[in-house]
Amino acid sequence: MNASYGIDDTVAAISTPLGKGGVAVIRISGPEALAVAGRVFRPRSGRPLTDYPPRTAVWGDVVAPPHMPLCPAGGEVLDDGLCTVFRGPHSYTGEDTVELSCHGGVLVTGNVLTACLCAGARQALPGEFTRRAFLNGRLDLEKAEALGNLLDAGNQEQVRLSRAGMNGLLTGQAGELYGVLCGVLAGMEAGMDFPEEDLTELTPEEILTAIRQCLTRIRDTAATYRTGHAIAEGVPAVICGRPNVGKSAFYNRLVGREAAMVTDIAGTTRDVLTETVSLGRVTLRLCDTAGLRDCDGMDTVERMGVERARRAMAEAELIFALFDPTRPYEAEDAALVSQLTGPDFAGKAVVWVTTKADLTGSREVAFPDGIPAGSLTVRLSSRSGAGFDRLRDAVESAFIDGNLRLGEEAVVFSARQAAALADCAAALERAANALDSGLTYDICADDIREALAALGILCSRQAREDVLTEIFSRFCVGK
Repeated sequence: MNASYGIDDTVAAISTPLGKGGVAVIRISGPEALAVAGRVFRPRSGRPLTDYPPRTAVWGDVVAPPHMPLCPAGGEVLDDGLCTVFRGPHSYTGEDTVELSCHGGVLVTGNVLTACLCAGARQALPGEFTRRAFLNGRLDLEKAEALGNLLDAGNQEQVRLSRAGMNGLLTGQAGELYGVLCGVLAGMEAGMDFPEEDLTELTPEEILTAIRQCLTRIRDTAATYRTGHAIAEGVPAVICGRPNVGKSAFYNRLVGREAAMVTDIAGTTRDVLTETVSLGRVTLRLCDTAGLRDCDGMDTVERMGVERARRAMAEAELIFALFDPTRPYEAEDAALVSQLTGPDFAGKAVVWVTTKADLTGSREVAFPDGIPAGSLTVRLSSRSGAGFDRLRDAVESAFIDGNLRLGEEAVVFSARQAAALADCAAALERAANALDSGLTYDICADDIREALAALGILCSRQAREDVLTEIFSRFCVGK
């Protein structure tokens, strides 16, 4: 374990947002949590904290311990408030935990936290309380990741998906499949170790059927990642088109504020502007880019802007290709259509957009030639907002599986989960092919073990230190 995450340390942090407020909470957790609290909290009743039952809110004063920089002699009252003790394992972290509720305010809460640190606690690292909850069996990795998503949620779909993850639907399904494959492996190993005894309860045909059934369920679950990823992690999306087709106005409408300059001057946008926004049920990691055109005659900054725009397009999963129907289509429009329909952009979702509908009125508007039949096309006005409901529907149709019952079914919502399922599916496919080819159990068993290792990541049977550090470091301090 990383030494900075010493599990035997007693840690403390402010668990509410910094700033002026009615109440703030300082959380202390670890083997010395009660001792630290006893050095800084003095119940008004005169009785020690240990006299009160757990989960009882006790009113008293927070006092400075000796050698605190603010008052080296100690004993000065810093604030009054409530102290609640949660005994392990019946606490959020699974260990003894104390929560001090004081008056909100940067200085007051900072003084109370400093008192706890001077009384023997260490400053908690980002996500350390939740990490301890995981290590003590209070949370599995799915619930921990879902909790992180819940704290960062920017729309109701993210909340709904996070709540489903905290209910452990994916962990439960992975655990069920883990049990099935353990039974398959046990039967295969018995047959390998004692071939003359015929100890294998399953025939080769039954083993192959069980593997294929697991493989089907794994693939079906993995397919939910497109929806889960679009809601939770966000889809990298790029707005592109030739200069002055309305990219910045489109960007501003999606963002909901004047984030990009809108002028009639070509080349106003020279860098890639980024923002995370919600469009219906889909989260977009949105980029507004420089206008695409021939770089000849451009200055260095303009050329860099176009190059960055092309890089952003190559890395995006969703592309909004914008065209201005109030002017004749030009060579840059045709080049964009050719590029986006070429092999380098196969598999990316493209929404073809004509802008400035407020200027074209009700007349028919044609898109440039070469756009494939059945493509997602939208006619809209960034000025009035007309057509953005159709844009929302188009994006949702590309990324959201309407048959999924969010909150009721297991949905993959992180790249870590998707990678584990992909590894499991690949191992099961190798095992099935090996059995189908008549290979011996010892060859197939290795693939089953690999599948179990991948599933173990999902159902918390296995967890590498680097994975834990990456997950919990994204949490705020105090959670």
